[in-house]
Amino acid sequence: MEQKRKIVPPIYLLLTLLVMAALHFGAPIARIIDPSLSYSGIALIVLGIAITAIAARAFARAGTPIIPFEPSTALVAGGLYRMTRNPMYLGMVVALLGTGVLFGTVSPFLPIPVFVWIIQKKFIEAEEGFLEEIFGAQYLAYKGKVRRWL
Repeated sequence: MEQKRKIVPPIYLLLTLLVMAALHFGAPIARIIDPSLSYSGIALIVLGIAITAIAARAFARAGTPIIPFEPSTALVAGGLYRMTRNPMYLGMVVALLGTGVLFGTVSPFLPIPVFVWIIQKKFIEAEEGFLEEIFGAQYLAYKGKVRRWL
């Protein structure tokens, strides 16, 4: 039996970036960030990438899979995971916000809430269920102390 391939979060990130660029260049709504300030978006992009990479490295050090839908072998609760239960996804959102700032118009910001909703519904909620099944009270205690996003 052939296993159905699932779309992973980086693909949604790439699609969102493409939609943001298409909206900026094809249907730019009012400029909200002065061009001289829009380059500050690069700092947010770099920050978002760094957050995602640091969080992914914590998974690698713990020896647990980074790919959604694969069973976790360790509950990662240190480092960035003390501040947010989803730093990899948060890093992606920060990078998207940085891209919006870099473009400087309203339209590129429109797909970001859609990305957040997709990640929340397709990944985070399912992952929380899996983690609760695997780690039980340990995960529930962690979940009670650390917020989902920030």
